[in-house]
Amino acid sequence: MSPIEIDSLRKEYGDTVAVSDLSVAVEAGEIFGFLGPNGAGKTTVIRTLMGFHAPTTGETRVLGADATDESALVGVKERVGYLPAHPTFDSDVTGRAFLDHQASLKGDARREDLLELFDPPLDRKVREYSTGNAQMLGLVTAFMHDPDLVILDEPTAGLDPLKQERFNEFLRAERERGTTVFFSSHVLGEVRRVCDRVGVLRDGKLAAVEDVDDLLSRGGKRVRVRTVDGIAPADVDLPGAVDVEALADGVGFTFTGDFNDLLDALGRFDVVELDVEEPPLEDVFMHFYGEPEPTEEVESDV
Repeated sequence: MSPIEIDSLRKEYGDTVAVSDLSVAVEAGEIFGFLGPNGAGKTTVIRTLMGFHAPTTGETRVLGADATDESALVGVKERVGYLPAHPTFDSDVTGRAFLDHQASLKGDARREDLLELFDPPLDRKVREYSTGNAQMLGLVTAFMHDPDLVILDEPTAGLDPLKQERFNEFLRAERERGTTVFFSSHVLGEVRRVCDRVGVLRDGKLAAVEDVDDLLSRGGKRVRVRTVDGIAPADVDLPGAVDVEALADGVGFTFTGDFNDLLDALGRFDVVELDVEEPPLEDVFMHFYGEPEPTEEVESDV
């Protein structure tokens, strides 16, 4: 049994189809990234998993429980952590009072350890919190009862770069502990650092599910070449070279072919600099799945 199982999910809002024929299973102990632009349907899927929306058709199961069966879902939610895209709290209480209340409902075995990583100002009223502080309070809430499965919607939104990296390190450690993490994001680059697999959602449909390493390897390498006499895009004429562009001191291109062929082709030049690196994941996504079309935002976090 997989911690999350989605089978042929379809969700309609009137005449708008938010999600169509979506099937995916998230395996135990993995970090699964659910990616797509804003409005692609990510939040709709998450809220369906949490039982806040009923699917139009299809099935969703969380830790073996049918997400449309309220009594069954209540039975497993003590083992599930959840962070919505826009967490809301009682603005008249302090962060400490809010966590105390949550602890009375589901426990807080890991509260103190989490507060060392994510340190919202607990003695201030929540209404005074910045977006980043509210997000950190939400992260503590999602993990403090030591859940088996954590579902996160845009978890790094509002975090500064230092806190984002701290969060990434924390997720990697959670994977080592056996926690299953499912999180949505429209920031494709962050999956390189933490995810085992990614599902790419486009216009409400699943475009692909891939291992991160496989996705990157299929995307080739980004090459930059500088020569003594100069090299122009027209000089790069070999299979596997795409997106060739002129740079101030040479050329750059994505190369998906045999690197022996590349070296042979460059042998007629006096090369002074050759850089080869992985392309940004955003470029890989665009290369294989194309420009996402804008969609009407129909997802709600209320």
